Amino acid sequence: MSHLDKVKNGNGFIAALDQSGGSTPKALRLYGIAEDSYDTEEEMFDLVHQMRTRIVTSPAFTSDKILGAILFEQTMESKVDGKYTAEYLRDKGIAPFLKVDKGLADEENGVQLMKPMPELDELLDRANEHGIFGTKMRSVIHEANEGPIKEVVEQQFEIGKKILAKGLVPIIEPEVDINSKDKEKIEDILKVAILEELDKLEEGQDVMLKLTIPSVRNNFKELVDHKRVIRVVALSGGYSRATANELLKENEGIIASFSRGLTEGLSVDQTDEEFNNLLADSVEKIYDASVNKK
Repeated sequence: MSHLDKVKNGNGFIAALDQSGGSTPKALRLYGIAEDSYDTEEEMFDLVHQMRTRIVTSPAFTSDKILGAILFEQTMESKVDGKYTAEYLRDKGIAPFLKVDKGLADEENGVQLMKPMPELDELLDRANEHGIFGTKMRSVIHEANEGPIKEVVEQQFEIGKKILAKGLVPIIEPEVDINSKDKEKIEDILKVAILEELDKLEEGQDVMLKLTIPSVRNNFKELVDHKRVIRVVALSGGYSRATANELLKENEGIIASFSRGLTEGLSVDQTDEEFNNLLADSVEKIYDASVNKK
């Protein structure tokens, strides 16, 4: 089965292992490594690569539950068991994705656009050299302002088309802040804006969507069913794994792409047996919420 078939039709979820410069200290802290344990950015990235290596080499991290994994640029350039990470994942039957955004711009008019990506072309060429299947890029919406929300979606799709032109599958991720008082209203505006952009895509320009789990059950069903959408995946967005799984179960056709929800409870101090058992439990529960709907 090709990666595309598997990602489109397979049972399972996408693991998000793409914490970058800004979110790495927090990810390490949750894993039991304090910020005074490392002095340089290089040491920090080495430690987080060790954590990711422990996850992807675990017997719990298998292609029968995990369809794909999202990597950070430095993870793509690093090795796992002597192979570049993307190759290691492909050999396991897991589609590798790459986070390509350069982080979020400051909040303006209730949204955070993506920072400029001047080196995108070069990064996509490297992704192709590594055999990456798709990409991911994130914006965030905090308030129900129609114009700025449209701007977020337009920016996502504009860059998405550049990614498609390089033969990669873009994951479009306009995250909605789960703490926004207008979350439901934002999601209604967002859905319309995404549908408008999807309808402009041509044959062969198929994308994935990564969205916050909607407040109204099955509110994104039209997006799930759209002919230009390969798959809709959900972010955990700050929800605990248990809450995210519960909400996900209520939304047909949407699978997980959790980051913190996946690694919750894992610790550097655990024995391999403890670590693998906890990860297996986490994988099983996220898989169940992705596949077995209420």
